[in-house]
Amino acid sequence: MSIFNHKKIIEQINKKTFFKRYFSFCIGAFLIAIAYNVFIAPNELVPGGLGGIAIIFNYLFKIPNSLTILICGLFLLLLSYFLLGKEKTSASVLGSLIFPLFVQLTRNINVYLDFNTNDILLSTVFGGVLYGFGAGLVFKAGFTTGGTDIINQIISKYLKTSIGTSMLMSDGLIVASSIFFFGPINCMYSIIILYIISLMSDKVILGISDSKAFYIITDYEEEIKEYILKYLNHGVTVFNAKGGLLKEKQTVLMCVLPTKDYFRLKEGIHKIDKDAFFVVTDAYEVFGGE
Repeated sequence: MSIFNHKKIIEQINKKTFFKRYFSFCIGAFLIAIAYNVFIAPNELVPGGLGGIAIIFNYLFKIPNSLTILICGLFLLLLSYFLLGKEKTSASVLGSLIFPLFVQLTRNINVYLDFNTNDILLSTVFGGVLYGFGAGLVFKAGFTTGGTDIINQIISKYLKTSIGTSMLMSDGLIVASSIFFFGPINCMYSIIILYIISLMSDKVILGISDSKAFYIITDYEEEIKEYILKYLNHGVTVFNAKGGLLKEKQTVLMCVLPTKDYFRLKEGIHKIDKDAFFVVTDAYEVFGGE
């Protein structure tokens, strides 16, 4: 039995970062609304989510975007409460109310920010970057903007799929449907902006990697270890491992070092053991150690 009260730990974390989290959420939601009203909606780009549905409804029925987002969001909250439970629904309540409010407040922002949104490529790039940056702040604060995030969780739970597959099913369907209303060119730009949003939000959540993690399997373990310790001045961790096919025992060297030293370690491994097997990944946060 664990000596830690995990529920208490979560409560302490939430209490400690309360104002910071809510401030980040508000800034993020506001940036999403600006990107939506300045770059996305005027060019009839459909980046998935309730915002994309609102653009289609506005085209068909002239319903204000903020109203569609609010009504659909409230309906999904109700659906979430019965299908996902109170705890999971609570994380989406704030976003479902604040985001459409910000969309409404910034609906005429183009009057004050005189951007030439006729260039759809520039709008796609800058809209995607700004939207993704805002979404990253929202997700990093532990919130969502509601909408299809709820649909994704419902699909994942009841169809037994991953969240990634659920997102592809829901947002992919919304983006694909735009071809029938705004044509193939806008649909292609919508796919691009969805990709940029995803990429940018990941960068905000994870940060930009300034370190690399090496996992090395070699017959020259001591030589490579000495090279890292003495000449690169970085630590090494040694794991005991076993091959999956032949079941032979192996050792794996793990080393995390600044990106600037990546080339020296990579080339050093090749010089010492040209047959060495190694994997290099980004290390976004490194704590502890000497």
